[in-house]
Amino acid sequence: MKSTVEQLSPTRVRINVEVPFEELKPDFDKAYKALAQQVRIPGFRPGKAPAKLLEARLGRGAILEQVVNDALPARYSEAVTTAEVKVIGQPEIEVTKIEDGDELAFSAEVDVRPEVALPDYEKIAVTVDAFTITDDDIDEQLQSLRQRFGTLTGVERPIQNGDFVSIDLSATVDGEEVPEASTTGLSHEVGSGQLIEGLDEALIGLSAEESGEFTSNLVAGEHAGNEAQIKVTVGSVKERELPEADDEFAQLASEFDTLEELKTDLRSRVERSKQVEQAGEIRDKVLEALLEQVEVPLPDSVVKAEVDAVVHDAVHGFDHDEAAFAQALEAQGSSREEFDTDAKESAEKSVKTQLLLDAVAEAENTQVGQEELTERILFQAQRYGMSPEQFIQQVQQAGQLGAVFADVRRGKALAGVVGKVTVTDSEGNTVDTSELFGAPEDSDAEQAPESDDKSVAASAE
Repeated sequence: MKSTVEQLSPTRVRINVEVPFEELKPDFDKAYKALAQQVRIPGFRPGKAPAKLLEARLGRGAILEQVVNDALPARYSEAVTTAEVKVIGQPEIEVTKIEDGDELAFSAEVDVRPEVALPDYEKIAVTVDAFTITDDDIDEQLQSLRQRFGTLTGVERPIQNGDFVSIDLSATVDGEEVPEASTTGLSHEVGSGQLIEGLDEALIGLSAEESGEFTSNLVAGEHAGNEAQIKVTVGSVKERELPEADDEFAQLASEFDTLEELKTDLRSRVERSKQVEQAGEIRDKVLEALLEQVEVPLPDSVVKAEVDAVVHDAVHGFDHDEAAFAQALEAQGSSREEFDTDAKESAEKSVKTQLLLDAVAEAENTQVGQEELTERILFQAQRYGMSPEQFIQQVQQAGQLGAVFADVRRGKALAGVVGKVTVTDSEGNTVDTSELFGAPEDSDAEQAPESDDKSVAASAE
């Protein structure tokens, strides 16, 4: 087999392949065997009919078609491997020549990873926010812990912010009732903003058995994007009573004997939380610096595939009703045109980030161990509320295991770059990134920038 590669653009090549017919003998044998099982010829058991009889019955053209269809994928993969082409998409294959008994020729156009010139990481410098820990931070954590151990008690007074209520909701659009927007006995924390916009404001001041009305835009269903008149009726009102912050509470809520010991532990937790926030800011700033300094040609088809996936997911929430989706966007002060523009810009940045970090990982020879991959799978499974077994099964069925691996590798590559750049905080102090990210060779896989699992790596599978 002979193959050549033409560079059509920085992100696309054409692979030309020529296969002598003598190399196709195994493919012909396979085709005859498969067809012999399908075609019944009198006097021969299934699978035993001779090749000449099969050709006479089916025609030489049908045999050739079967051979070509079976041979192309393997010969294409062989050509890609031989030429060391880094493909990132599905090929467009065209058979250019079939001379029976002589030669099969075909061409395949496919997107490839572009060559990326990487900067000197040690010349990159970023500045992030300094952080301090205050008594208010500790008090906020203590208050949150007390709320977890609070008890709800019914009250006979108007609703206040922070109360817990049981409510009934109903809605009408232009005087017509909207059944899917009605519910009874719904529990809600006033002030949380977790339900319909305008609900919390309508509830404050009402008492049990009282009703109020307000207007809000519906976000789903047949009337998505339309303004609705919503009625809320209060069933019950409860307030949360918090336990006293003392040694007894410390013993109830933790393994500590005194409130001071509990506060010391909370201070450590706050410090760790702020360190994690700072690590995230460092990672983002370093990535932005790389993106600004590096030119990465973008494969159009990969960007388009990512845009199509975003649009599909968005419209899917409206049962693929384009008009309803447009109405919902309009209700949010946007438009379909703005959505499409934002989706393209986001996809371009996402693809550029993936290609950039893949180039870094290749240049630094970043390796991913089984333990790191397992940690990411466990992390993602927990994130989606699934068992690791269920998550792995779904990832494998969707053909996305390569995307998970790629995310871990990119995260390690980025963490390795972080270890080489100069990082200072807003007060001029040098930040020791090894405390946050570890030594480059021990970079935590969890530092990977999140993706929606529709990665460039996945498109190559």
